[in-house]
Amino acid sequence: MKCLFFSALFLFSLLISAEATIPCNTVNAKAAPCVTFAIGKAPTVPPACCSGLLQLARSVRSVNDKKDICRCMKAGTKSIRGLQDKFLKQIPTACHINVGFPVSANVNCEK
Repeated sequence: MKCLFFSALFLFSLLISAEATIPCNTVNAKAAPCVTFAIGKAPTVPPACCSGLLQLARSVRSVNDKKDICRCMKAGTKSIRGLQDKFLKQIPTACHINVGFPVSANVNCEK
């Protein structure tokens, strides 16, 4: 669940779609490797984090998919102690993913 939040947050910026087809458990699994960096316990973004987030981004088919992933991630963040925006914001650059907006635990998933 901790990974779900982070993955959702990050993918929110990447994904564009219409109907939700990506379950939260998938989002959580793909984002899980990002948690250690997001809480400041890993010095760099793990390759598995970037790989999982890129897979999620490629799976988006609609705006609703993007919003659903964001909602999954945002819900997951509530269970992650020590999550830091300063680390979240570094993930898109480290993974070479253009999100188009600032990544944050407080992102508005409806935009």
